Amino acid sequence: MKNMHRRVRPLVVAAASLAAILLGTSCGADPDAGPPPAAQPSATGTHGGSHGTVDIPPAAPLRSGERFVTLNLAQPYRPAAPNGGTDEYRCFLVDPGLTEAAFLTGSQFLPQNGAMVHHAILFRLDPAQVASARTLDAETPGDGWTCFGDAGIGAAAWVAHWAPGANETLLAPGLGYPMPPGSQLVMQVHYNLIDVRAAGDDTDRSGVRLRLVGGPEEVEPLVTELLTAPVELPCAADERGELCQREAALRDVRQRFGAEAGEQAERLNEYCNRGRAPAAGSTQHCDHQVDRAGLAHAVAGHMHLLGRAIKVELNPGSPGARTLLDIPNYDFDQQAVRPLPQPVAVQPGDVLRVTCRHDVTLRQRLPQLRNLPPRYVVWAEGTSDEMCLGIVIMSRPD
Repeated sequence: MKNMHRRVRPLVVAAASLAAILLGTSCGADPDAGPPPAAQPSATGTHGGSHGTVDIPPAAPLRSGERFVTLNLAQPYRPAAPNGGTDEYRCFLVDPGLTEAAFLTGSQFLPQNGAMVHHAILFRLDPAQVASARTLDAETPGDGWTCFGDAGIGAAAWVAHWAPGANETLLAPGLGYPMPPGSQLVMQVHYNLIDVRAAGDDTDRSGVRLRLVGGPEEVEPLVTELLTAPVELPCAADERGELCQREAALRDVRQRFGAEAGEQAERLNEYCNRGRAPAAGSTQHCDHQVDRAGLAHAVAGHMHLLGRAIKVELNPGSPGARTLLDIPNYDFDQQAVRPLPQPVAVQPGDVLRVTCRHDVTLRQRLPQLRNLPPRYVVWAEGTSDEMCLGIVIMSRPD
């Protein structure tokens, strides 16, 4: 997800939130109920990731001043994973037709083919960026363009996302993302094609329903802090194969996703482990130092199919330590953002730590993975690769 695949730095900042401060992670949720309980894995340990039909609940009623704008792909798209892989990240330019300033106050991604849609992100393009996106679109065969990592158009602002378990996103009153006149959106869709061809369901025409409000309303801006940690998961003791060697696995990642995306594992190790040799194991963490004060309002965690547990902590080991997110039984199909019961203040010099635990034995238990060759798993883009990402959604003083 997102351009956490670029040069790693403390608290990588997306220009806007993937999910924002939520009234609830699905329509009709109780805003006072607190974070939902952690999802439990099934008895067999094959915890989610099954994809298939996605139930799209009805949108919550419009609030004062809001209107819906629904955008869909112009025609069905048939993804094709490049370079012998099983994943394609495809970006589509969509136009909400804004002639006046507006604010994005909510969104609901509408996945048409849940068998192949792994996640989706919406990036805002300012009017000055639109021409470059149109040129890239026109010069790329087929609809849209390949975009592993980010939108492929400079510093596009992340304003919405969808992953399994996330339904409609509503921002709290008084919060929104600026949408200048003439701004457009890039809809990045991650298609995972493992076993899709055999099912014969190989096209997608997803869309998104936006909530927009215009006028002079005052809106508090949000940012999303992306907390990345390495993934250094060796093959199980009884697994053998060329890709069980770390260097061979890294070469394979570069082959499937390009040199820049393939370097993420090394950059993460350089930043998080201060250049020490990677320590292979199921659990990894990374400390990120806060450089600006703010209020944390909501948190989320993202891993792939081998993920077992994820935690985000503020100032671990100190007298004032706080746990912002603790999912001891991670489920890929339950990735909704979790509002904090109360906003948590962070100050310059504080530390935010993300810790992930992965389980290589799931590879032999998950239908999507059991027929793939064993590999040493590092951070990479594909569903059969892994990530460790904590997401902290914040507001900041002027």
